[in-house]
Amino acid sequence: MNNSFEQVESDEEIEVTAKEVYEKILQAWLNEKFSPELLESRNELIECMLAQVKEIESGFNQKNKSLESTLQKVELERVKFVIASYLRERLKKIENNVVHVLEMEALNETSKLSTEELAYAKSYVYHLRFADATQKHLNTLALDQMPVNMQSIERTRTTPRPNLDEYMFIRVNEKQTQVLIDPEEDPLDLEVGSQHIVRFKPVAALIESGAISLL
Repeated sequence: MNNSFEQVESDEEIEVTAKEVYEKILQAWLNEKFSPELLESRNELIECMLAQVKEIESGFNQKNKSLESTLQKVELERVKFVIASYLRERLKKIENNVVHVLEMEALNETSKLSTEELAYAKSYVYHLRFADATQKHLNTLALDQMPVNMQSIERTRTTPRPNLDEYMFIRVNEKQTQVLIDPEEDPLDLEVGSQHIVRFKPVAALIESGAISLL
């Protein structure tokens, strides 16, 4: 894919190739896959890539059975697989921690969800709470029929939240100085290309900025 288009994520107009955008999406997918917490949406990259894929596919000649055409189709299928996997990872995190995700969305100045993801999360939590209220009502009706000494049964529900202290395998893309990995140890300098096993929380902001990648 040698086609190019303007990069949306910057205020300046920077022309990047489809290959570069694909590499960014691939890394976003890996980061999302290995991160315990929902990361900031890279929806602008996804939309650009999908538009590029659609444009290339529209130019395909169905009768063209050449090796070059076949390889290009295989490459496009790989791109679509990565995009679908990235979006599935995000939806899975939204569903597993929907209350937490919406709480963080309300607290953070910068949204981590795309417009579509936010609408889905709100719809999902609405149906979840409706189902929960229905279940509680049925439980109450059932408990009323039980002996008095059994009517105090109550299920304790807690809000699922991601484990931000989970250990991650990282690669350093940009040199970082005096990074506090562990509050009980001295800060570390992280050299470009070096790899480390660290807790997610101390390096979360560096992952979001692209200074560090998850492996």
